[in-house]
Amino acid sequence: MWKLINGRLIQTTDNSRVKFRTNISKAIIEYLKEISEQNDTHVNYLLESGLKTLLIEDSISFNKENRPKDRVQYKTTYDAELLKQVKDFAKDHDLFINDVIEYCVKFIDVKESKNMN
Repeated sequence: MWKLINGRLIQTTDNSRVKFRTNISKAIIEYLKEISEQNDTHVNYLLESGLKTLLIEDSISFNKENRPKDRVQYKTTYDAELLKQVKDFAKDHDLFINDVIEYCVKFIDVKESKNMN
């Protein structure tokens, strides 16, 4: 993250974010990359938007038989508190975190996503 300090831009680390690695559908990642480029944001910000909405809804209808077969490793950062809530949500609903992440895509609100800057 960049901060303006004494008239100078300084790059700093956002301590509220944590690195997280999971496996999610390659097709979903590619779709989100296109959306993020069109809207001047990052894929993880889009996912965070969808995750927040999903957590507010507090319900999920996920068929484990329909899990994508094209999952690849995906590394990014998330807000630490949001990731903790997602982990708890996944555990409460007997799902894996990557299932929840893939499911949240339908809840993404581009307007609510953070800007790239």
